[in-house]
Amino acid sequence: MSNLPDVLCLNASSSLQIFDRPLLRYLSTKLVTAQWEYSQSQDEPCLLDIAITMLHDYLKYRNRPIHIIGHSMGGVLGLLYARRYPERVKSLTLLAVGVYPAINWQAHYYVHRQIFPFSREKIMHQMVEHLFGDRYSKNCNKLANILQQDLDYSLSPHSLFKRTSIEQNGVDVPLMVCGSQDDFVVDPHSLQGWQFYFKKSDRLWQCPHGRHFFHYFYPQLVGQQIINFWQELETENLEVKPKLMANY
Repeated sequence: MSNLPDVLCLNASSSLQIFDRPLLRYLSTKLVTAQWEYSQSQDEPCLLDIAITMLHDYLKYRNRPIHIIGHSMGGVLGLLYARRYPERVKSLTLLAVGVYPAINWQAHYYVHRQIFPFSREKIMHQMVEHLFGDRYSKNCNKLANILQQDLDYSLSPHSLFKRTSIEQNGVDVPLMVCGSQDDFVVDPHSLQGWQFYFKKSDRLWQCPHGRHFFHYFYPQLVGQQIINFWQELETENLEVKPKLMANY
């Protein structure tokens, strides 16, 4: 058990995994960090319960709780896991997950498909612009292909015919919510909605720029905020223990 990580980043999309790597490299300089990936074929049903069960199979033999991080649907998976198994989670950090957890870029894509009389390709290019900004227009086709793979193979509860909601609520474990002030998918209002469910230990932080993949463009800035959050939790735990001992 001593070789197991202190931090686990959850990934629900192999095509978007590349955007997690800079942050993981930074965090791995501070703590032992690993990534857990859930992947599926196009023929498999998108069932969050299956992913939660598989994640629990990975974590259930640990002898101590772990810090969990997740971006978008990876964060949603961490949120649902922390609600079901809070004793396994030391803290939960959500990246680009709003107070309406199921709303991700795919939900926006399917809404656009229903409303606008554009081709699938044109709407996908619009999604690239919304998610990454105009300055990445020269890489539009490459990014559109990545998003297309995410649409076809990732864990997502949405489709052209149905969009799923997930309960608005907090978690019993310490929670940090991070987002970007210019994110098209999870806007500041959606982030601030979390504060209704916050405990004393919980934190909200917004990156000034970076849009939906802010943790890719500003890994050190985001990583330092997360490290600070973990350090505050450790300090609080050290302050509580002497008080508990004094009661005996």
